[in-house]
Amino acid sequence: MNHQVTVQPSGHQFAAEAEETLLAAAIRQSVGLPYGCQDGACGSCKCKLLQGEITLGPHQLKALSEAERAQGFILACRAKALTDVVIESHEVVGAGEFPVKKMPARVSSIEHLAPDVVRVMLQLPAADPLRYRAGQYLQFLLRDGARRSYSMANAPTEAPQVELHLRHMPGGKFTDHVFSAMKEKEIQRIEGPFGSFFLRDDAAQRPMIFLASGTGFAPIKAMLEQMQAQGDARAVTLYWGGRKQQDIYLHDWVMQQCARMPTLRFVPVLSEADAGWAGRTGFVHHAVMADLPDLSGHVVYACGAPVMVDAARHDFSQQCKLPEDAFFADAFTTEADKAGAKA
Repeated sequence: MNHQVTVQPSGHQFAAEAEETLLAAAIRQSVGLPYGCQDGACGSCKCKLLQGEITLGPHQLKALSEAERAQGFILACRAKALTDVVIESHEVVGAGEFPVKKMPARVSSIEHLAPDVVRVMLQLPAADPLRYRAGQYLQFLLRDGARRSYSMANAPTEAPQVELHLRHMPGGKFTDHVFSAMKEKEIQRIEGPFGSFFLRDDAAQRPMIFLASGTGFAPIKAMLEQMQAQGDARAVTLYWGGRKQQDIYLHDWVMQQCARMPTLRFVPVLSEADAGWAGRTGFVHHAVMADLPDLSGHVVYACGAPVMVDAARHDFSQQCKLPEDAFFADAFTTEADKAGAKA
């Protein structure tokens, strides 16, 4: 039995099928609800249930606390309608712009960028291109039904090719295969695009902060390529954090991009600096706060480990006056968080 879902304040309506989550139904019908992992781990799809009844599946407390549940909040990726429902959620313009589809992808190259990071290039069907926004992600469909998600690291082009940055998670079902057995010409099944992490139009042309940790740099790279291709002259400062210097695995590429984009500034930050490192040290979001104690006129795009994203969201809003609606994020969850998370 289908149930009607109404989104406020927009008034948009869509149908959710039996045993289908509210988010899955929204994605299927190109309704732009915000979301990230689709797995109850990141909290990006948090919304408020105003009317009706739902059942809520397993999720992490960091994504939705018991106190938030008591206040009527739910996760759209874990909620299934038992009746017609009304939810309160802002909608993301462009999130449902391109249809989600499944397709085969051929591994065209595998390149080590660091001891635990590889760049995998996928060749897609020329007759059936994957259309996406820079910042979105795709999912590998594994044979046992599990999924693994990775952000596209290149801006969309006419070429049927996608760049991915994969970090090895020892013991991880998929990344163990990537680092030990994956071969060029191997065929994988993928699905996408997913996610609501991409550049927003900004009439005020506010300066932007790109904040990345580890392979959270991948969607940021795609955004920078998009900005260059479109002649986007907004001022942007990239803060990229890692433990060691090898974690800033495309340092030279960023420096070349700075030469191409006069409005781009780059600040690498190491938390466990190598001997001889003359750059910034500590937590990467603390470097932002030291440089910009007042973020009230900025926009932040953050991607990486949940602990970094959550700390930045809290500290920027509480201590640096960043408006809540000026912080956009994609928190990479791990295989330990749950199958289908970003790992």
